[in-house]
Amino acid sequence: MKNLVIVESPTKARTISKFLDKNYKVLSSFGHVRDLPKSRLGIDEAKDFAPEYIIPTKAKKNLSLLKKEASNADTITLATDEDREGEAIAWHITRALGLSSSKRKAQNAKQIERIVFHEITKEAINEALKNPREIDMKMVNAQQARRVLDRLVGYKLSPFLWKKIARGLSAGRVQSVAVKLICEREEEIKKFIKEEFWSIIAILFKNKDKEIEAILTKIDDKKLDKLTVKNEKEAQSIKNDLSKANYKILSVERKKNLKYPLGPYTTSTLQQDAAIRLHFSSKKTMFVAQKLYEGIKLEKGAPTGLITYMRTDSVNLAESFLFETQKYLKEKIGADFTEGVRHFKTKSKSAQEAHEAIRPTSAFRDPESIKLHLSNDEARLYGLIWKRAIASQMAPAQIETTKITIEANGSKTYELETKGEVIKFEGFLKIYKSNSKEKILPELNQGDVLNLKEIISEQKSTQPPARYSEAMLIKTLEKYGIGRPSTYAPTITTIQTRGYVEKNEEKRFVPTEIGSMVNDLLVKHFNSIVDYDFTASMEESLDDIASGKKEWVPVIREFYGPFSKTLKETYDKVKTQNGKAVDKKCPKCGSGMVEKFSRYGKFIACSNYPACKYIESPDGKENNEPKYSDKKCPDCQGRLVFKKGRFGEFIGCENYPKCKHIESGKTQKTGVDCPACSSGEIIQKRTKKGRIFYACDKYPDCKFALWNKPTGEKCSDCGALMVENIKGKKFCSAGKLCAKLEEK
Repeated sequence: MKNLVIVESPTKARTISKFLDKNYKVLSSFGHVRDLPKSRLGIDEAKDFAPEYIIPTKAKKNLSLLKKEASNADTITLATDEDREGEAIAWHITRALGLSSSKRKAQNAKQIERIVFHEITKEAINEALKNPREIDMKMVNAQQARRVLDRLVGYKLSPFLWKKIARGLSAGRVQSVAVKLICEREEEIKKFIKEEFWSIIAILFKNKDKEIEAILTKIDDKKLDKLTVKNEKEAQSIKNDLSKANYKILSVERKKNLKYPLGPYTTSTLQQDAAIRLHFSSKKTMFVAQKLYEGIKLEKGAPTGLITYMRTDSVNLAESFLFETQKYLKEKIGADFTEGVRHFKTKSKSAQEAHEAIRPTSAFRDPESIKLHLSNDEARLYGLIWKRAIASQMAPAQIETTKITIEANGSKTYELETKGEVIKFEGFLKIYKSNSKEKILPELNQGDVLNLKEIISEQKSTQPPARYSEAMLIKTLEKYGIGRPSTYAPTITTIQTRGYVEKNEEKRFVPTEIGSMVNDLLVKHFNSIVDYDFTASMEESLDDIASGKKEWVPVIREFYGPFSKTLKETYDKVKTQNGKAVDKKCPKCGSGMVEKFSRYGKFIACSNYPACKYIESPDGKENNEPKYSDKKCPDCQGRLVFKKGRFGEFIGCENYPKCKHIESGKTQKTGVDCPACSSGEIIQKRTKKGRIFYACDKYPDCKFALWNKPTGEKCSDCGALMVENIKGKKFCSAGKLCAKLEEK
């Protein structure tokens, strides 16, 4: 073998290998091959914050394979992602394989190349191989600086939270700012005082024409604001007067406007739009986009990347794609729908224009032509990306807006308004629909007399600011310059898994009690960590490191000096928030009870701990008397005891932590017999991360399991169990192994 290509993902490796001849071997590093140790800080503060990198246990076996293959290769090509994380992975691979620059020059035996590409297509890979470069150490250092900075904050500040509030808590440079945003919004909502107001609407018509709704805007030349009509009495007085008034059209204004398309997606705008249009979480959006980027097999051909790299803050599009899009529009949509090439400029100062926006790798690969080869989620997200990119190059929509002003003469002179909108030419809206709808008004002219059908008065009230949805939170983080495209999804996931925030029924973020406590403590004593401007300026410093304007060690030193000093002073100054006395005696030993916190929230405990371990919930309904199951632990034969965790009740071994066997606590039966062993019944269970699945109750003797709930029916084509998803749609559990793939 002459050429070894190393990427970070096995899916990416499989796709690229299909594009190269037998002189190339493509292998995956399976992500990072070196990282900071989890058990300790791993940073030498006395030696310019030198990071101590180790090879994780899970990476050792694969790394041995890479070393063996590298020893037999003449050229080693590092083809990891084009961002800072990818650049750092490439650098770590050279270190882990002993392929450092100095060693390479001394031996002069192997050629080490770094290639980057925006899309995983045959043309892009071949072009990248023709233009290799060196590893960009400026980008590597920017990634190292972020890693060291986040490690210092996390590993220094988290123990402080453990001591002052509860064990298991954590702080993070970006996650803590996100929690602060959510907590501040909640405070705004709590302090908000609603104000009543009334709106007045007249339903009018001319002869037998279509009715129009006109809203009251003026009384005796005084323009109304939202709160002018304050109560029902005022509203009724106006309503009575308007019911006797005469109506005529004062003016009709018609304007033709051009509505231009938005630019193609960046990571942030894709996550926002996918949340609004598809109801995807940011994590799900990035997961599905990763699959589209790394390659999907279409028909009998090789897997091919369907979109460009999905972590980007640029709205730039390649000239080749712009040319291809113009050709597609003229051939498939119509020449009237294109105005020529349109370029976009990003508003972000830190955006790398050399990178591309998220776009399809081929304009001619429209969503309809490939949907049979994609899962439902993949097809929906690909459709969104394709439509946005193609629409960005289309002609603007031509919209005619009509504003009709109506005069009503009663005891006072009133003015009312109604507006309509008609699309005269669809333009880009032909493929990228907006949420707005046409409102067509009847043909009316100045001076026309109108008839009154009825007057409607509506009671309303001012509303508090809305809680953050995922889309709103990402938009706000981007607005403040907090984090970067690659950090939004993991940040939002982290603050939920830590239990600092949760989503309500409207899918909006609400801070938990423990989240509010952590935020209050950080704001009061470590304000710089959660200060929006400080966090944004730190991101700018990381960008300056990546561009070579700054060195990474001085940036860390400038931050760490004041932070370390504040941490040391605050440790002694801040009192532990656990242990507040409550007016209650322990029912077990008679000692006083105190209020305590865990990472899961508040509880009441005996002050005589550890001699007495009595605890109860704040409402006093639950205590810690162990409830034992009638089953024994299958791993160590110990007794199984009912416990409570983040995901509700579960059953754990009494010998924890020596034995870590757990089971679902509340067994939810499905009434469906297990098809594998015939003697068991399928019951609902949860994974360690809380995800629901369905498995045989004879585990571990029978390991049959399903991700979706079985219905009890069998597939008419293959005999496998039928299952249903959360939306109630039924399908065969055999999936692609079944003869029929369509929904049953």
